[in-house]
Amino acid sequence: MLKLANFEPDEFLSLLTPDEVADVKSSGRPRRWERGATVCSEGDTSDWVLVITSGRAKVSSHTAGGTEVVLAVRGPGALIGDMGAISGEPRSATVTALEPLEGVVIHDFAGFLHKRGRIAVLLLEMLIGRLRDSDRKRIEYGAFDTTGRVATRLLELADRYGERTAAGVRVALPLSQDELAGWTGASREAVSKALRSLRDRGLIETGRRRVVIHDMDGLRKRAR
Repeated sequence: MLKLANFEPDEFLSLLTPDEVADVKSSGRPRRWERGATVCSEGDTSDWVLVITSGRAKVSSHTAGGTEVVLAVRGPGALIGDMGAISGEPRSATVTALEPLEGVVIHDFAGFLHKRGRIAVLLLEMLIGRLRDSDRKRIEYGAFDTTGRVATRLLELADRYGERTAAGVRVALPLSQDELAGWTGASREAVSKALRSLRDRGLIETGRRRVVIHDMDGLRKRAR
């Protein structure tokens, strides 16, 4: 199977040279979490960050009413916990392993950056990219219907993690329908209806924790 381009707007390690990647990995210690384990919790205070080397994680927060809002899905190469580690403020989100997760934990991340000016500048550029991505998602929530938002999230997962097969682009979906609802700002029922609509159009096929996209161009058109 042909692996598709796997680019993430905040894929930290992809910005670095091989020597810098080796420096990052040697500056921390390896850690592993099982699927469903909490990596860090909203409200915690800590100076450490996680560089994911294998697996995917869910970044989420909760509303005052207790509803979970999924902010992002992060995969290999991503940096987790950088804002809280640098600012010293409490964590703004909870990170949960969606599958077995491995990474490198670096303590005193602010101190690490003080000695590595180029990496600090690259991190700043990455954070700006995150803010732009966040702004884009806010626009989507106001301009798109639920089906459009679901289509957009599926395309995002396909671009990052998809594998091309004879049937189309296969995505091992790490999210439940409840979590996908939290990522699209909709109810579970609305997401279920949106997936059914996309299936009826022949754009996708769904199974247990997987989606096959039969028509990427058609899905892009529906996402607009």
